[in-house]
Amino acid sequence: MKNFHLNRDNVLFAFIDIQDKLLKAMYNKEEIVKNSTILAKVASIIGAEAIYTVQYPKGLGYTNEEVKAPLKDKEEFAKLTFNSYGDEGIKNEIDRLGKKQIIICGMETHICVFQTVRALLEAGFEVFVVEDALGSRSEKNTKNGMAQLGEMGAVITNTETVLFDLAGIAGTDEFKTLQKLII
Repeated sequence: MKNFHLNRDNVLFAFIDIQDKLLKAMYNKEEIVKNSTILAKVASIIGAEAIYTVQYPKGLGYTNEEVKAPLKDKEEFAKLTFNSYGDEGIKNEIDRLGKKQIIICGMETHICVFQTVRALLEAGFEVFVVEDALGSRSEKNTKNGMAQLGEMGAVITNTETVLFDLAGIAGTDEFKTLQKLII
């Protein structure tokens, strides 16, 4: 049975290719930026590890500033492979961090996210795909990619579920800070 419980001590947030030049072509770009930014803030507040990947930055630029700002100290990894885990530098960093649960947001759902999630699952990671923080150029490709990710064994989730699962309990100062991100 799949593990549907996020363990805040064992999570790594992966922000896949959320680049301005790519965002322009996404049908749901505002939703991707909004929810990915919330997730970056969640990672910062709880002190979780995070990585950013950028596809061919020479032509497509770097991570959207709004999404990057909450974790500006985290390194961006440039890649040419569509599968982020297929890039030696990214793979080495993920393996070095030693987290077994990977929370994924970014684009495009049916290309780079799909290939990355597939590779992570094959490597034995528990992968949580944040549906409302993913996108493609077309809604049809996003839906198709999400269906395939679920069939492969990824947990399909959303921004608020991730936030509340990692918070775990109401009434704390940390929870009040997290709650403000969505209210």
